This record gives sequence, structure tokens and C-alpha cells, in this order.
Amino acid sequence: MNSSPSPAQAPAPLETQRTKLLERLAATRKADLVVIGGGATGLGIALDAALRGLSVVLLEARDFAKGTSSRATKLVHGGVRYLAQGNVALVREALHERRKLLSNAPHLAAPLAFVMPSYRCWETPFYGIGLKAYDALAGASGLGDTEWLSTRQALACLPGVKPAGLKGGVKYWDGQFDDARLAVTLARSAAGQGALMLNYCPVVGMLHRDGRVVGVRYQAEGMDAPGEIEAACVVNATGVWVDELRRMDDAPAGRTTESMVSPSQGVHLVVDRDFLPGDHALLVPKTRDGRVLFAVPWLGKVILGTTDTLRPQVEVEPRPLAEETRFILGEAANYLARAPRPEDVRSAWVGLRPLVRPTRDSGDTKKINREHTVVVSPSGLVTVTGGKWTTYRAMAEDVLAKCVDAGLLQRLPPCETADFLLVGAAAGQRAVPLGAIPGAHSYGTEAGWLGQLPGAGRELADGLTEAMVRFAIRHEYARTVEDVLARRSRLLFLDAKRAAEVAPAVAAIIQEETGEDPQLAEFVALAGQYADVPY
Repeated sequence: MNSSPSPAQAPAPLETQRTKLLERLAATRKADLVVIGGGATGLGIALDAALRGLSVVLLEARDFAKGTSSRATKLVHGGVRYLAQGNVALVREALHERRKLLSNAPHLAAPLAFVMPSYRCWETPFYGIGLKAYDALAGASGLGDTEWLSTRQALACLPGVKPAGLKGGVKYWDGQFDDARLAVTLARSAAGQGALMLNYCPVVGMLHRDGRVVGVRYQAEGMDAPGEIEAACVVNATGVWVDELRRMDDAPAGRTTESMVSPSQGVHLVVDRDFLPGDHALLVPKTRDGRVLFAVPWLGKVILGTTDTLRPQVEVEPRPLAEETRFILGEAANYLARAPRPEDVRSAWVGLRPLVRPTRDSGDTKKINREHTVVVSPSGLVTVTGGKWTTYRAMAEDVLAKCVDAGLLQRLPPCETADFLLVGAAAGQRAVPLGAIPGAHSYGTEAGWLGQLPGAGRELADGLTEAMVRFAIRHEYARTVEDVLARRSRLLFLDAKRAAEVAPAVAAIIQEETGEDPQLAEFVALAGQYADVPY
């Protein structure tokens, strides 16, 4: 099934006028399902439920994918290191879901070749055998065969790697994607199936009756007063913020809420492509302190990362720690011929992983559960957390099954998301590698409509035109400069200083389109944070 618009029809202006969405929200008194949280998991649940015929409302406090879901390492992967930990079931599921994601959104996800360089004689056969097992688990969902590389072949694949002492390498395949644009595409796909999707609409309270959750109270930006929606089922899919919603649910009954989540911080540093030219990513499976190092070509730059640091607090805009940036740059210097310095970093950003707490707090995030967890509270609030982008679709299917098992939803028709083409995708569409500078190809079948918008020929920055800004406002729920430059375009994540330079022009277009405050000053301050690299 394909949700994309027909060639004879422009995409529906889902967000041309926010007032229309707010009017629809105000008129919605009841729904089968209310989803709280517009990240990967919540969006996947909304689409799955809408495709099965449920009336669905999704409420996101900020922008879609504002949190963790826009700050991934941009990999669609089965989890090579999880295989080393012996978690075969998780790897097998992720490899299956990797193929589904690449097939359902080929304009936003594509195969990517990785190379593990070998500087010790034993590394090539040791890692090669493990990766052959990875291929075997993938089976028909595999993206390419693992290959042993000679020194010359490894240098050809990784022209920026240190040649001294290089003894070869192993090449294998995984996937890559644009996380924030995929999130927006999921929101639009769900809306196309009838779901009501609202960003900038925080839930401020739960509705209870006889000790059971029967709905939510919200305060949408643009509305003068809070509103309420009753629902047969309420799902808390707020990622690292799930415990806040659980406390909101437990408070009226006087229950004590134990935290489910241990946030783990993953830092990413972005440098220019000349540090690692070519189309292959570099993976170091075990650094000196036992961590993993990636150097991944993405949208004309290279992403270096990541870290795994337990953090006691959840912040909307977490910042790198100096020791984290020193670790990434230091480890990159061990493998790249040209060592990146702090002043070479174009953007530094952080994602907080919602890791499910272990039974005993070891303080070691590598031992905390990477799989998702679904729990149903005594009141009937369904909470899902953990997991990763690659398995968002399977997580959504599992959540709805748990809702049925708990008697919150009636028996449902079969899931349809496995082969559902997201907005912009077409059957048989060829995936475009994401290493190059972004462009109209990321709009898939909707790319032609960009040419019909004002400013199609006016480029504001590499890969960003005036027409793309207008498309983001009219069709992709964007309201602010940050929405456009952080998540519809990825310029903030690629080059923070350049994003600040472009921001006034973007703000002027938003002002023209909406008449609302585009929050320019706030974005410029945020871009300054992304450009600041503690060291």
C-alpha cells in the first residue's frame, strides 16, 4: 500500500493553517487511542493504529523528534555489538526491521558499507567471522556480503584512514537514514490515514474515573485554555520523559513512582568530509576503553561518535561533557590520517537514550537493557520505553498487542505497517546514499512539488532552498526557525555557524507564511551552543 499522493495532486496542506488543526482538536472529545510523545515510538504507534482503523490523537509537547529521535547516529542497524553480547534475538529482529525500513522509506534510508580497519593481524579473521554470522542472521534481509580486505583495498575504501601499520580490514553492510525527516514523514503518513497529529501540545494532566485513566488534559500552543480528550487507551511514549508522565498518573492515587529509565548520553561531533573522503563508514568495534567509535559520512559531512555516559538528569538540550569530546577526538586521531581538533568541529550534539533500568543499578550503561519495555500501570496507562529507531515499527506492533491483551482496546485487524510505503516513497524506488549533500531527492515522489513553490531556484545554503522552507511550513508541521533548520533541514546538526547565518532569511519566510513569531533569537542562541565544543 502506498500513502504517497498521486502525481496529479499536490500534497495535502496538513499544516498550512495550525488554527484548523486546533479547531479539529477542540472538537475531538473522544478517541480510541491517545498517544503522548512524537518521537520514533509514538509516531510508529499512531501510524499502526490509524492503519487498523482506530481513531488516533497524538500529542507532542514540543516538535516531532525534538528529543532523542533527531539525535541518533543515523544508522539503521542490527547491532553488531549486541551480537558480541550474545543477544541473538535482538539482532535478528533488528536486521529484519532494517530491511523493512529501507524498503518503506527509500528516499530517507539507504544501505551503507562499513569498514573495520585492522592494525593487528588477528583482527581481520576475528571480526570477519563475527560479521559472517551477522550476514547469516540477516538471511534474505541482508544488504551485502561481508568481505575481507587487503591493506590496499582497505585504504581504497577509507582514503582518510592512517596507513601506518594497517594490515587490512573487514567490509560489511548496514543502513543509514535521516532520523528527523523520517519522524516528520511518519507524522504525515499517520495524518494521511486520519490520525490527528499535534506538535507543541503538551499533556498537562490525566483524566481519571474510578481509579482508571480515561483520557488526558492538554494545553496546545495557540489555544487560550486547556482542553480534554477521553480515550479508551492512553499510551505514554515520551522516551526519556516517561517517568514524568507516570508520576502524573500515579499522583492522584498516592502511588510511589519508581523510575523506569536511566538516561544515557551519546555525543556526536560533525567534521568536514575531507577528514574521511569516500562513501564508506569507519567502525572501530573496541576502543582502548572498550567503547565503539564510528566515523560516518552523512549529508556532506562526517559524524564522529559516540559516547555512553549515564546522566542523572533529563534535559531538553543536553550538552557534551569535555571528557566526551576529548574521547571522541582522541580516538578519531588514532585512526584518521588527519587528526580532527576542537576547532574543526562544525556541530556538537547529544542524544539521551531511554535505557530501561536493570534490577540492580550497576551504573554501567553497557549492561542496561537496549530492548524496549511495555508496562501497564494499575490505572491502565500504557508506557513504552527503550528500544531504538531501527525497530520502531515492531515496537509499535508490540505496544498495540499489549493494549489488546490488557483489555484497553478491542481485538484489532492485522498490522499493515510491514509493507506500507511512507509518504514520498514509491514501489521499487531506488535508495539514494545519504553521504552526499542533501537535496530534493529526500522528498521522494513529492520532489516535483518543490519546483512549484516560490523560491525553488533560490538556495539559502547547500541543500536548502527557499521552497523547502515553504514546504516545511505548509506541509511538514514546522512553526519555528529551529523546526526548519534542525529537523526539516538538518543544517543545525551539520554546521551550526552556517545555520545561524541562514536563520534570518528562514525567519523572514516563516513570518511571511504564518504571521507568527519564528523565534529567531532563540535559534541563534541554540546554534551557538551546538557550535561550542567543550574540550
